[in-house]
Amino acid sequence: MPFDIAPLLAPGKVAVLLSEVQRGIIGDLATGSPLATGAQEVGVIGNCATLATAARANGAPVVHCLADTSPGRWGAGTNCRLYTGGAGPSSGGRVHNPDGDTPCPEVWQDGDLTSVRVHGLHPMADNSLDRRLRNKGISTLIVAGVSLNVAILGLSIEAVNSNYTVIIPRDAVSGFPSEYAQHAIRNTLSFITTLSTVDDIIAAWPQA
Repeated sequence: MPFDIAPLLAPGKVAVLLSEVQRGIIGDLATGSPLATGAQEVGVIGNCATLATAARANGAPVVHCLADTSPGRWGAGTNCRLYTGGAGPSSGGRVHNPDGDTPCPEVWQDGDLTSVRVHGLHPMADNSLDRRLRNKGISTLIVAGVSLNVAILGLSIEAVNSNYTVIIPRDAVSGFPSEYAQHAIRNTLSFITTLSTVDDIIAAWPQA
């Protein structure tokens, strides 16, 4: 019998967090990125847009959790390969485009919120996001975006440690390679979050 997620979606208690759904990470400015390719195959941007539309209709905040990727950001970490560009394809000397740090237009709407991090591996690592959510009485987080390799995984663990209930729509998250992404969902996230789909979340959402 499918798990009933409706009790987790009480009005005023839910926020949608879109992790790194940015033009330069999985959007139109992420040319040649395997992460962007994987997100496109899953339909992450479109499914996140559908989820965000439903959240707004139900009075739930949509928070765009953005990674500042500018090379001159002061105080950014240098203590792991991911920070220094060693975990993926070389930048090839490309000049940083500030537009790459903005939300994909498909998922953005005026009135949405942003939470930008300079340092850290996931959205709760380097800013006041947790306090802002608590101050608004949020207890359930619907987490979507990228990546299942690092940010989604780290955010989910941190959120559960902080006593939030986390819902992951399987069709609105991705990582690379795709085989690893499925292993992360099945072997880790299935134990610490509630797995669902965008359509099932929308169908279960009580109207505000």
